[in-house]
Amino acid sequence: MDGAVVLDKPRGITSFGAVKRVRHILGIRKIGHLGTLDPMGTGVLPLLLGRATRLARFFLGHRREYVATIRFGWSTSTYDAEGEAAGETVPAAVESKELEGLLREFTGEIMQAPPPVSAKKVDGVRAYKLARERRPVELDPVAVTIEELELLEVDGPCATVRCLCSAGTYVRSLAHDLGRAVGCGAHVSELRRTIVGDFSLEDALTPDELKARMEDDRMEDVLVPPADLLPEIPVQRVDEVGAARIRFGQDFRVSPFGTARDSRLVKAVGPEGKLLCLGKAVSPRLFHPFIVFG
Repeated sequence: MDGAVVLDKPRGITSFGAVKRVRHILGIRKIGHLGTLDPMGTGVLPLLLGRATRLARFFLGHRREYVATIRFGWSTSTYDAEGEAAGETVPAAVESKELEGLLREFTGEIMQAPPPVSAKKVDGVRAYKLARERRPVELDPVAVTIEELELLEVDGPCATVRCLCSAGTYVRSLAHDLGRAVGCGAHVSELRRTIVGDFSLEDALTPDELKARMEDDRMEDVLVPPADLLPEIPVQRVDEVGAARIRFGQDFRVSPFGTARDSRLVKAVGPEGKLLCLGKAVSPRLFHPFIVFG
């Protein structure tokens, strides 16, 4: 079972917990997720299965989209609803016009400090471990890009926003910074991820739905084969002779026509339509297989 499935992660479990559940459902061990989603977060959690896990490195920079509800009035230790209240709680009601102006200031490339409760490392130790021990955590701001930041709704002290952003962006930090800008504190009360790269919520299945597909022997309906992953990398069809060369780790040539000839990477696909390898250019039109599927 090689390929990818898109899980609609339920609230209340970690991304690792979601992987563990899917391992039990599918009966396979080799599964990895593409981008951690907070325990309180729900939505798109792409999973690579079997030999497709070898492709994980190529998904790291893919952008994400979230829909978040931000509660103004107080901040928390985790920057979301699961943390302890930090500071004074004040009555808050935000105005759409004011908030839209603030959202524009947070659009584009910005410097953002990760939440103290996060998977970032401080001197080799995960920040969340230090925070649980009530040890001070200081994380340096990093550059992130927020492509789109749209206000969807304002309801009293709560605002719902859609955020299209680069990998590494923390919506919790965005909410915390917006609260400071408004002057009353804020945190994320609901978070749903709707897009990771080419994976969207439309293709996502809950664990129960995935289990039903497995029991009905209909995994082919939801499993994205390796050859269809990473559509930005051009495909080169090879014949049996070329397939044999790839299996022995030998270089192979691509057609002088099409986009593969000018690409740094290529997906070599065999006569049966299965991904044989990812090839890396070593000279014009000549590629070396460096991730081989067989």
